[in-house]
Amino acid sequence: MTQPLHIDFVSDVVCPWCVVGLGGLETALDRLKAEGITAEIAFQPFELNPGMAPEGENIVEHIAGKYGSTPEQSAANRAMITERAAEAWPGFQMNMSADSRIWNTFDAHRLLHWAGETAGPERQKALKEALFRTHFTDGNNLTDAGVLTRAAEAAGLDRAEAGEVLASGRYADTVRAEQALWRSRGINSVPAVIVEGKYLISGGQPAAVFEEALRKIAAETAAAA
Repeated sequence: MTQPLHIDFVSDVVCPWCVVGLGGLETALDRLKAEGITAEIAFQPFELNPGMAPEGENIVEHIAGKYGSTPEQSAANRAMITERAAEAWPGFQMNMSADSRIWNTFDAHRLLHWAGETAGPERQKALKEALFRTHFTDGNNLTDAGVLTRAAEAAGLDRAEAGEVLASGRYADTVRAEQALWRSRGINSVPAVIVEGKYLISGGQPAAVFEEALRKIAAETAAAA
């Protein structure tokens, strides 16, 4: 297949299942290269907690309030997701603990939009990965401009320009509109992987699931061309 598949990866940077999903998707795409199946990924915004205060919230308290989970259930869930992330994304270090915090991610999504619009899909993907590491590996505050601009720099982007984007409020309306668009299309949980604008793969799936689905979609797309 010569034409890359277009994939919209709708996710949040504090969503651990989105780490699992991206790892599985990337592994599947690596395997499919030999069959001539490639893809271009665009990262789309989704805030799990749009009303989160700037100071964030302890993860155990947050999960208890949102889902009714006990501290023991929360710990077991963290351990399970950490194991899944290690399988899906070799080398990714997920350091979630009872002291971890959930942060407001609106500014992170503004930076991701900036990266995609001005530097292209590869730099946007690099920033997405840097933000995942900033949160899950390093446990840093995603509302802190210095933290966000360091992630941008680590992704090969201009740190000063990233700071200007954050300070100016640029892309705020665009990100809100994009989030509303995906919700209007029925996306209420993430990760949601939309291929060619019409095929939905939901959740943090393993590589084999993505591989099988993308192979079928590529065949259907090629047949319809």
